Amino acid sequence: MATITSDQIHAFLTELGSRYQHQATLLLLGGSALCLLGSERPTLDIDYIGDDIRKDELQRVIEQVAQELRLAVDAVPIAQFVPMPTGADDRRLLIGRFGSIEVYVLDPYTIALSKLDRGFETDIEDIVFLIHRSLITFEQLERVALTALTRASEFDMSSLDVQAHLQAVRSLLG
Repeated sequence: MATITSDQIHAFLTELGSRYQHQATLLLLGGSALCLLGSERPTLDIDYIGDDIRKDELQRVIEQVAQELRLAVDAVPIAQFVPMPTGADDRRLLIGRFGSIEVYVLDPYTIALSKLDRGFETDIEDIVFLIHRSLITFEQLERVALTALTRASEFDMSSLDVQAHLQAVRSLLG
């Protein structure tokens, strides 16, 4: 599968905005969101917040446009995977308005928390990217993670893994 560039993501959002006529908010996360924030790490798909089982009208249009542009998209029900940190809605980052759709990058702390939970090497690198871009701080991420771990059993999160992944981030930061 080919990697997706920020230009392709913008072209996708532009086409989506021209086709979907209702007011909507689209929240991006994952590698595509980081790509729009300046990350040079390649991404393979465009992840967005959505129900991965019951698709609404916007999601059906997203899938149609993605198929026509030969891009992979993935609906991610993030609130099923990690507890949403307090203030997450206030920290989302506006990418722009595409037709009647406002597009945001999901709260960077929520993105970082989900990456701490998964803990792949690329996830740790993505967290370091967010810190180096001053989109999050390590200290606040640590507080968010420790708060999330009080609900770890509700989300199948491993406290030991999250703490080890935090340590990996700390090590990379020096």
